[in-house]
Amino acid sequence: MIENPLKLRDSSLNQVIKKTITVRKNTPLLDARSILLRYKISRIIVVDDERPIGILTEKDLVRSIYSLGDKPIEDVQVHEVMTRRLVTAGEDATIYDCAKLMVENKVSSVVILNTDGRLAGIVTKTDLASVFLTQSATPLQVSKIMTKKVVTAKPADSLLYVENLLLRKRVSRIVVERDGKPVGVITHRDFIPAKIPLWLRKYGDSDDVERFRMARRPPEFKMNQLSYLSTFIAADIMTPNPITVPATDDVSEAALLMIRNGISGLPVVRNLLLVGIVTKTDIVKAIAAKDMG
Repeated sequence: MIENPLKLRDSSLNQVIKKTITVRKNTPLLDARSILLRYKISRIIVVDDERPIGILTEKDLVRSIYSLGDKPIEDVQVHEVMTRRLVTAGEDATIYDCAKLMVENKVSSVVILNTDGRLAGIVTKTDLASVFLTQSATPLQVSKIMTKKVVTAKPADSLLYVENLLLRKRVSRIVVERDGKPVGVITHRDFIPAKIPLWLRKYGDSDDVERFRMARRPPEFKMNQLSYLSTFIAADIMTPNPITVPATDDVSEAALLMIRNGISGLPVVRNLLLVGIVTKTDIVKAIAAKDMG
């Protein structure tokens, strides 16, 4: 239980609700993947006659690779892998309501519906973290809300092992550590673009790297399921030199770093050593604690 929940000066939802990119249920999965990459977003709402019927996330994309078997990726449509259970709220909901829904349902977004059940917009954890920056009324130290148990891997660990950790532990990121110090981070998003070979990333032309990343049919789908991962290690695709935050900093500093850098979590350090991780989920939990205490 969080002792000091985040209190907001203004909890109205209209300051954060926003329109979102949508696709139809028969959209090819590869087209949806291209949209995620092109717009650097982590989810797309699936609609039928302007009514939301599902959501496709980065995690859904990664999981779909496991279930492909011998089925050609070109034949897979969005409705086959999307998450059908939507967490929704009306336009009259508050930020506290959305935070509580996210925590109770373990989701990263709430779909907002207008009075006739059509899509009005979406509210995400990023939106709630942004609100905290301008609306928080009380200071709160990172150490008070961080998750102390961190799922970690070593730089030389197999990528297959890392992806198994992500799915089995049901986490969104793995901190890669060496001698107790965070040296990289791997998220589900790292598994969506085609794997960029280390030699290409280091020595290739930037245009060549981008063409490889945005390939219409990524090379990893040419092989069954995730067998291609056996040739890679964590160091090959991790984001090196991760941004970290001291345990004694205020949560507002962590929120600002996450939003400014387009990331959802930060390793927390004390004397350069990993002591926890703080995520947008932790911020949302702190907001929701007002109504869940």
